Amino acid sequence: MQPRIKIAASILAANPVRLEEEIKQIEMAGVDLIHIDVMDGHFVPNITMGPFIVEGIKRITKIPLDIHLMIEHPERYVKTFAEAAGKGDLITFHIETTKKPKEVISLIKDAGLKAGVSLNPDTSTESVENLLDTVDMVLVMSVNPGFAGQRFISKVLPKIARLRSMAPDELDIEVDGGITTENISQAVREGANVIVAASAIFKTGDSSNAIKTLKQKAEQAIREEYHNKVNA
Repeated sequence: MQPRIKIAASILAANPVRLEEEIKQIEMAGVDLIHIDVMDGHFVPNITMGPFIVEGIKRITKIPLDIHLMIEHPERYVKTFAEAAGKGDLITFHIETTKKPKEVISLIKDAGLKAGVSLNPDTSTESVENLLDTVDMVLVMSVNPGFAGQRFISKVLPKIARLRSMAPDELDIEVDGGITTENISQAVREGANVIVAASAIFKTGDSSNAIKTLKQKAEQAIREEYHNKVNA
């Protein structure tokens, strides 16, 4: 059974000058998560926000935070980000950045947060399959991480399907990168239930309607997939 659909708004595409206003808008629109991309300029060729920004966002919203660490040596920074966030928020790290993923997962959970593990488009699912029983979410990157506005890489769809076939029923599978109203259904049909959207929300001119449309498209895909299985 696939967990319920959740829309995660990536503030990487938000207007930094109007960030509080834009967060309030998506909160009123019923977004499920605020996705925060943390980049270090080493693991990915960009530098973005740190724990100070996370702490500030936490003060202005009650929406759960989805903190995506695209950084080397994540074990060094889990405590700092966990303190900036709050109990029940989620920290995701990349499998490519550590040889001891179970230790990183333990650090996150010991801090009272949910733990996620992510893999890049060219990384095999085999790298995370032994972790499915120990994390709350697996994040499949559908672009090469670093910048918003990239095109969706469709070759990741079979990876989503494989992970869903192996995952515990309650495991969230998140897809991040290049999501639009045109391709969200593909990702959902393969088994993704947490959908990260950046430009598809913040660059539309109407973030509230964008969130509503994305969720409707995703839920329709779930219904159609169920109908097809029942009538197969």
